Amino acid sequence: MKAKKSYGQHFLVNENLAKNIADTAIELSDKYPVLEIGPGKGVLTKYFYEKKINFKSVEADMDMIEYLHSTYPGISINLIFKDILKLDLNEVFDEEFVLFGNFPYNISSQILFKMIEYKYKIPVLIGMFQREVAERIIASPGNKEYGILSVLVQAYYSGKIIFRVKPGSFSPPPKVDSAVIKLERKEKFELDCNETLFKTIVKSTFNKRRKMIRNTLKSLINDDEILKDDFFKKRPEQLSLDEFVELTNVIEGRLMGD
Repeated sequence: MKAKKSYGQHFLVNENLAKNIADTAIELSDKYPVLEIGPGKGVLTKYFYEKKINFKSVEADMDMIEYLHSTYPGISINLIFKDILKLDLNEVFDEEFVLFGNFPYNISSQILFKMIEYKYKIPVLIGMFQREVAERIIASPGNKEYGILSVLVQAYYSGKIIFRVKPGSFSPPPKVDSAVIKLERKEKFELDCNETLFKTIVKSTFNKRRKMIRNTLKSLINDDEILKDDFFKKRPEQLSLDEFVELTNVIEGRLMGD
């Protein structure tokens, strides 16, 4: 069973590491069910199956679905044959759940945006990412890795790297190092601003991250006096989450004519 580039597959083959990663979700299974993305050949899935915890695994590759069917008798009730990006997560579990997996690297950022969309259902994410993406997710202001993913994820979740993984732990080995991160939803996961406008501002400023924010936001703030303020001379990577929230409220006030 060969990995398919079209699905971004890199099978985890380090059994000790697989058990350690699976255990991080199993430790939470008395409180939450687990939704695994991209089970592949089941190197992580088998621990959920053997422990008989409440879990579902979403897989878009029918070859992998058939492999899991033949390898783990009775697992069919746990499998969902679908593209995770097209799946309504409200239909999987009625209650909150842990989002988990060795994520396909080609859609890992989209999985994070999906998590944010369903944040009211996902208190914890445990996932394998390319190391650079993992570092971007948890980066702090002033760091070159700090960007759109950092701000949008950290608006609702606190995160840390829990495992660092070398290419040799996979088959085929990726060309980059990997890392497993754990994201835990903040106690307050609603922002004190217009969240739609907040996302627009974060994306707009970081899409031109070398420019000062006064230049990227001129279309939203048509007031030269305000734009002269030192705050607007900053570049987006210099702004904290709270400052992005503050900026959003200022801009919304201007748009509403305050």
